[in-house]
Amino acid sequence: MNDPLATALRAPAPQALAAARRFADHAAAEHEADLAYTTVASPLGELLLVAGVRGLAQMHYLDEPLEPTLETIARKSSPRIVESAGALDPWRRELDEYFSGKRRRFDAQLDWEAMSGFQRAVLRATAAIPYGETSTYSGVANAAGSPRGQRAAGNALGANPMAIIIPCHRVLRSGGGFGGYTGGLHRKHFLLELEALSRS
Repeated sequence: MNDPLATALRAPAPQALAAARRFADHAAAEHEADLAYTTVASPLGELLLVAGVRGLAQMHYLDEPLEPTLETIARKSSPRIVESAGALDPWRRELDEYFSGKRRRFDAQLDWEAMSGFQRAVLRATAAIPYGETSTYSGVANAAGSPRGQRAAGNALGANPMAIIIPCHRVLRSGGGFGGYTGGLHRKHFLLELEALSRS
């Protein structure tokens, strides 16, 4: 019986690369790996997408080198992680549509299980903020069932594992100030402008 990985290693470089990709796609599709990842170009720089069996688990701005970032994910989540653009295609496609102004809501499945109860409540409340609209830290805390938890809500948003898709860029300070944003305020401004322009 042929070993697909051994065959890939013996093949010429382009064929080996294609075989390795097929092997990784198969591992992701058959859940032989716990996580699959890919990188995606965007107007805000390269994005790292990571998904597991329950859906998209992480989406980060890739401002740091890829390898150390993957090592951190492997340490915290699972070392069984493979690169597979095919496994992440639904989220990549929706991101492309979002950045082109054709998508106002993300529909592909998300993995909420790794989040704590309060963080999950805050991020679900944030995900419910309509496209092109904004809320406040106190508004999100209230919607998450903790009216006095404004600071804790800010911390939960700062640890949002799925930037853009869970739209923490739509959360502002009560006085109208931008507040913080893990990806940098220039990105928060870009996303709010994109949504405002797409609605007009």
